[in-house]
Amino acid sequence: MALWDGTAITVAQALIGATLATKSPSGVTSVTISEAEAYGGIDDPASHARRGQTERNSPMFGPAGTLYVYRSYGIHWCLNVVTGAVGDPQAVLIRAGIPQQGLDLMVERRGRCDHLVDGPGKLTQALGIDNSLDGRRIEQVDWLSITAPDRAPIVEWKPRVGLTKAAERRWRCVLLARD
Repeated sequence: MALWDGTAITVAQALIGATLATKSPSGVTSVTISEAEAYGGIDDPASHARRGQTERNSPMFGPAGTLYVYRSYGIHWCLNVVTGAVGDPQAVLIRAGIPQQGLDLMVERRGRCDHLVDGPGKLTQALGIDNSLDGRRIEQVDWLSITAPDRAPIVEWKPRVGLTKAAERRWRCVLLARD
């Protein structure tokens, strides 16, 4: 079973501690995913899919493992992994990470050495992720990979952030420690 098979809640937890890596002519960058946020589809008031399928959110209605990349506030790209069955638009937003490889390249892409990957837009910028991935299956992208953690980390569930609807749902999974 793939890491992204399951509900958004189960996949959000499964992604914590996983390695997200990108390759480019400039080098390899990778992070340990430390924060992921679940979006439950049509029944979730905070989900982009709450009002049904549109051209923008159509990747969310695809098979598990489809990438949904959108621009937030017209500035930052946000990376989501679609979960569940086709037509059930659940997804997990990868919110933050811990730098592992390619630190110099991340700093170059971000233009600063602090707060490199502690937010969804910062993470995509540091890793060189943009909307060219939108609608693509993870397995079909040769320059991006997500690898399961070796062991289950200790996590905490917290309310989602930056939302006006359903923000109280404790659907943000955060890495506390590794066993």
